[in-house]
Amino acid sequence: MELTIGEFARRSRLSPKALRLYDRLGLLPPARVDPDSGYRWYALSQLEPARLIAGLRQLGLPLAEIGPILALDRAAAADRLGRYWGEAEDGHSGRRALALHLLDQLNGKEPPMYDVGVRDLPDRQVLSLQRHLHESEMLTVGKEFMHRFWDHPVPALDGVAGAPFIIFYGHVSEDSDGPVEFCRPVPAEHATELAARYPDLILRTDPAHTEAFVHLASPEEAGQVWLPVLQAMETWAKEHHRQPAGPIRQLLIRPRTSPGYGPECDFAAPLVPGEFH
Repeated sequence: MELTIGEFARRSRLSPKALRLYDRLGLLPPARVDPDSGYRWYALSQLEPARLIAGLRQLGLPLAEIGPILALDRAAAADRLGRYWGEAEDGHSGRRALALHLLDQLNGKEPPMYDVGVRDLPDRQVLSLQRHLHESEMLTVGKEFMHRFWDHPVPALDGVAGAPFIIFYGHVSEDSDGPVEFCRPVPAEHATELAARYPDLILRTDPAHTEAFVHLASPEEAGQVWLPVLQAMETWAKEHHRQPAGPIRQLLIRPRTSPGYGPECDFAAPLVPGEFH
């Protein structure tokens, strides 16, 4: 049984304009197109994928994400959607926390306090990936970068010195593709060998430095409270007469020992050498 584009639009809850767009993108081509009039006809069996597209768009999935989901079997598609929605909920939580902080700021409330620590890090060899990214691209690129080392384990430095980190050279948002650098410290004795294994990455030295830092429970929390944390670090620097010597970094600290937990997270800023007060 075939349906006219008008009837199919009504039953799928997609407009004829949207159906023509999805046809051009290859997401939902009609079952038949009249060669003379160009009129589109759709099969009854196409209602299910059409309604899936409508639902995914209502959830806010970009069209570029929907095509790969449609190509998967049901179980794999459900897994992909579950991961997407989990990331979306983390984003909603982050925006909620930011909105509450801005409301407190506008209402004259004191910002939350965070413990700021100071530590020294040695010079290290790092493999790095430099990109200009918008906020929506950060998670995907970051995961791809980290999985390269998880899938094929490489030697690591001990402690915080071995923690992977991201350097934010500019503001990252949906309006600004601030330059960022993903870094993985590696032992000096293995650096040349590993650089040859990953020829698309840059091998460089991260200089020894002193940094101020705030420790957080997870990268998700870091995404929610980055603004008050940065303000707390600025207040601390002013009170202790210290000056930042470089852009903000986000470190992924070793995974927790409890099953099911991911890495903890630090915000850090290198400091100009000087006395700590």
